Amino acid sequence: MHRITFTFCCAALLLMFGTQPCSAEKVLRLTLQLPESHHLGKNVAAFADEVAQATDGEIKVEIYPSAQLYKDKEVPQAVASGAVEMGVVPLTQFAGTIPAVELFYVPFLFASEKALQKAVQKGSPVRQPIDDAVLQTGARILWWQAYGGAVIINNDDPIRLPSDLTGKKVRIFSKTLGSLVEAAGGAPTAISGSEQFLAYQRGTVDVGLTGVTAVKERKMFEVMSSLTATKSMVDIEFVVLINEKTWQGLSDEHRQVVETAAAKVEQQLRDQMNQLEADAFAFVSDKMNIVELTDEELQEWQKLAEPVIADYIKNAGPLGRQLVDAARQL
Repeated sequence: MHRITFTFCCAALLLMFGTQPCSAEKVLRLTLQLPESHHLGKNVAAFADEVAQATDGEIKVEIYPSAQLYKDKEVPQAVASGAVEMGVVPLTQFAGTIPAVELFYVPFLFASEKALQKAVQKGSPVRQPIDDAVLQTGARILWWQAYGGAVIINNDDPIRLPSDLTGKKVRIFSKTLGSLVEAAGGAPTAISGSEQFLAYQRGTVDVGLTGVTAVKERKMFEVMSSLTATKSMVDIEFVVLINEKTWQGLSDEHRQVVETAAAKVEQQLRDQMNQLEADAFAFVSDKMNIVELTDEELQEWQKLAEPVIADYIKNAGPLGRQLVDAARQL
């Protein structure tokens, strides 16, 4: 009797559980440099929601903000090696292996905002070669994140002319901008985005190049008093990466979901960027001395930047030349 009961119970359990599909949750950890409140943080959160909803929770993107896992310079290797599945990083952090990615930090290279927007479109003759080159490192770019233009922040008298940088230590985020600072007589210093606040607070550097949205979200107005708007001197781009082996391990259906979600949130952010920058400027306007360059002052910066293009091509090689030619034709 006991044997019959036991057999019946086992059969019942098999009917209840044995025929249910086994769908284990796939967790993708994503390392982010900025706070979740920053627009890049909100952008990846929107992506995570899209993916979770479209896969019925089969893929979960876990976001680790504020450089909890890795500093920006560590992210390319961390993602390429599989130490973390996904990461958000400034495009310029690939400059060590792919010098041509510095294209967007060549001052005043793009003739107009329209030309810039064409350059960053998926599949463009500017963007596609960069995506392909990054893929060779073991990390795949899922989408690009608009970050906005660069501003100059400092204490005391605002920076208006290149000569105002003479003798000053300047935080930079790309080698190409370092060339511009050196041409002005300053001393470029590479500092991670997450370390900026302390660098300014401690006086490690006198001046900073950064994005206005970062000034707001990282509260840099607490340690710097002046902000100079540079009128599209450079375009700051971040990219969202996924480890290539992780990508290939996803099903065709899941890859399609991820690609669709990535394209959706990329365009959403592009559409919002002008307003996000305007809101950030408005937020800091009563906390800092905001300086708008005159046309004459801007021309001084443009003259200083002219040799930087030649330096970029020299450092970036054939791919750099290819990208400059493509950018000029947009």
